[in-house]
Amino acid sequence: MTDFLAHYNLTGLAIGIATFLIIGVFHPLVIKGEYYFGVKCWWVFLLMGLGAVAASIAVHEILWSTLLAVWGASSFWSIGELYEQRKRVSKGWFPKRGEKKKS
Repeated sequence: MTDFLAHYNLTGLAIGIATFLIIGVFHPLVIKGEYYFGVKCWWVFLLMGLGAVAASIAVHEILWSTLLAVWGASSFWSIGELYEQRKRVSKGWFPKRGEKKKS
């Protein structure tokens, strides 16, 4: 696949599309993560980021190395977004998870 992309000069386009999709995946992850776990789940994003960056350094293929680096950077960015999401919830822009009602 990477040979095909390189032969037709599509590697940059593939990286751009994949970056867009990766960022699109992290948006709902942050919203749902904050909704169900609050900001306590920040460490999951930290571990994902560290793993992805380490893998990016270890992988020699430029396409996969770049996409892993984007995944890692998006993971690190999501830690800050969790705290921003908490502010958005307190402003009423997003729903707050309610307490369970006792029957």
